[in-house]
Amino acid sequence: MGARIERSVRYRLVMNVWLAIAFGFVLAQIATLATTVYLHRGLAHRAITVHPAAAFVFRFFLWITTGMRAREWTAVHRKHHAASDTAGDPHSPLVLGFWRVQLANAALYRRTARDGETVGKYARDLPPDRFDRWFFDRSWVGLALGVTIACLLLGWQTGLLASVVHAVTYLMMSGAVNAVGHTRGSRPHDNKATNGRVLALLTVGEGLHNNHHNAPTSARFSERFGEIDFGWWTVRALAALHLVKVRQLTRERDTAVAAGV
Repeated sequence: MGARIERSVRYRLVMNVWLAIAFGFVLAQIATLATTVYLHRGLAHRAITVHPAAAFVFRFFLWITTGMRAREWTAVHRKHHAASDTAGDPHSPLVLGFWRVQLANAALYRRTARDGETVGKYARDLPPDRFDRWFFDRSWVGLALGVTIACLLLGWQTGLLASVVHAVTYLMMSGAVNAVGHTRGSRPHDNKATNGRVLALLTVGEGLHNNHHNAPTSARFSERFGEIDFGWWTVRALAALHLVKVRQLTRERDTAVAAGV
C-alpha cells in the first residue's frame, strides 16, 4: 500500500513538472508572438496599425508576462536600428560580445531605456497614457499578477515553476535574436544581421533578422521558400478580422521610423 502511494506521488510530481515546462514554454512563445506583432512590427516600425481594442489586449498580456514598458522597448529597438552594430548599438554582439548579449540582453535593454535620453529621442511619438500611469508602467505589479494567475491555474508549486520556465525561455529567445541573429546564419542582404531558420521557428519569425534589417518597415520577415514567419501569419489572421492594418510589404529600405522620425 505504501509503495503504491509513493509511486502515485512520484507520478504526480513528474506530471506536474512536465506540465510546468509545457505551460511555461507555450506562454513564452505567445509572449514572443505578442512582442513581434505588437511591439516590434506595430510600435517600433509602424509596419502595421493595431486596432485599439487589440492593442489593449497586447499591452495587458505583455504587462503580466514580461513587465515591459512598450515605449521603452520601442525606443531601444529603434536606437538599435539607427546604430546597428556600432558603438551606439544597445545590444550588438559584435561590439559587446556574444555571451553578454545572449545572457544579459534584458539588462542591456533596461540600462539603455533608463539612460535619460533614449526614450525621449526615439519614442517621442509614444507618450504615456492613463493606462500606463495606472497600470502598465508598474512592471512588478504586472509580473506579480501573472505569477498569481499561473499559481491559481496550476497550483502554487507548478505555477511558480511554470513562471520560471517562461521567464528563462523568453529571455533566452529574446537574447538569441540579438546575439545569434547578428553572428550566425546567412546574410542574403548587405547588412550584418543574419537569417537562421531554426531560430526563426523558435522565435515566431524573429530569427529572419537579415531580412528584417534589409526592410525594417515590412510587416513580413520571410522572403524565400522554407522561411517560416509565424508572426506574419498572425498579422494576416488579425488583418482578416480587421484588427490590424498592414502598412507595406515591399522590401524597400525605410529608415525613418528606425531613426525615430
